Amino acid sequence: MSSQRSVTHGTFVIERSFPDSPARVFQAFADPALKRRWFGGAEMTTTQHDLDFRVGGEEISRGGPPDGPVFTYAATYQDIVPEQRIVTTYVMDMGERRISASVTTIEFAPQGNNATHMVFTEQGVFLDGLDTPAQREEGSREFLDNLARFLETRDDSR
Repeated sequence: MSSQRSVTHGTFVIERSFPDSPARVFQAFADPALKRRWFGGAEMTTTQHDLDFRVGGEEISRGGPPDGPVFTYAATYQDIVPEQRIVTTYVMDMGERRISASVTTIEFAPQGNNATHMVFTEQGVFLDGLDTPAQREEGSREFLDNLARFLETRDDSR
């Protein structure tokens, strides 16, 4: 952990295709019970996940590895267009230290017959060497992999 104060800016774009309709993929983000099932990392234990999915609403997720620090994701929904886009601003803390602030846009578009093309764009400010654009992109790819696995096994009959 660095004692130097620094700021690193970074932007990355991840494009994914899912063999599900935009409505179904969007719902995985919008429904608190569904999102709780896939959001987070494989080695992470989630201790809190609250989601108020509306413009101006907030999402809080806390958790971390069994032996490591607690990470807190605190987002505010800035724009929501059902089945088309979600825009959030969020901060990430590690323990008591702020490690980043970001704007994320998730775009959903129909692709072929009942499939979705998703574009995930994050513009971040990474603070004091505690996080980097490459680490955040890797984490985002992991959580989108979780989403893909969830969509493959999701039972809509609940």
